[in-house]
Amino acid sequence: MASNKSASNKTLSMKLLVNSKTQRVLYAEAGKDVVDFLFSLLTMPVGTVVKLLTVESMVGSVGNLYGSVEKIDDTYVSRDDAKKALLTPAGGFRSDKLLQLPEAVAPETGHYFRCSSYCYSNCYNRFTNVNGTPCPDCSNSMGTQLQLVQPSSGSGAGAVPSPTGAGFVQGIVTYTVMDDLKVAPMSSISGITLLNTFGVTDIGSLQEKTVQLGYTEALEILKASLQSKTVLTDVFLGKKRKE
Repeated sequence: MASNKSASNKTLSMKLLVNSKTQRVLYAEAGKDVVDFLFSLLTMPVGTVVKLLTVESMVGSVGNLYGSVEKIDDTYVSRDDAKKALLTPAGGFRSDKLLQLPEAVAPETGHYFRCSSYCYSNCYNRFTNVNGTPCPDCSNSMGTQLQLVQPSSGSGAGAVPSPTGAGFVQGIVTYTVMDDLKVAPMSSISGITLLNTFGVTDIGSLQEKTVQLGYTEALEILKASLQSKTVLTDVFLGKKRKE
């Protein structure tokens, strides 16, 4: 697994319910922060995923595509920024943001930003409400601030909606995360139903285990999610699992 000096030091935690006889994770209890991280994996472009996990660790042929772009001579590249666009695509979360979701920004705050370089004609037409967003045309920072002019008349003119919460889910409940990463809000009824679904008759065989989810574990979850239906077992129990 590739190391990253700029990786986040943020650590999350969740509680696993483990069947000690089979050494399988039945499910996990997780908070908003863990679920936000899991859902954020869906925002990552394929190129970012390959960069995080390294070409060698990728299953299938996508890693070969990434390696081909790395090795191809600039003579055969159509434009100067083509390699950067493919190897470090804009959008999603950068590798140093794997465990750090951005703060929510209200869509109508009046603060908009345009590309600072104008390398291409389209750069002038692009704008964003998040300062520093990479320009989709030249990948430079979009940091030149514009000002939204609100209507001066009419009821409610100039009103600004309240910012939404950061991340993807609400923090008012605990969530159930299955071994295959199915996520749902947790309730006492669903917990009992899950035990029946797993056919658990010996409650004494169940163990609770609190685990930490840091940058290393985040990479392992990302990798396992592309290869396995038993992600939590593979990442947090590993060699202890009985086939």
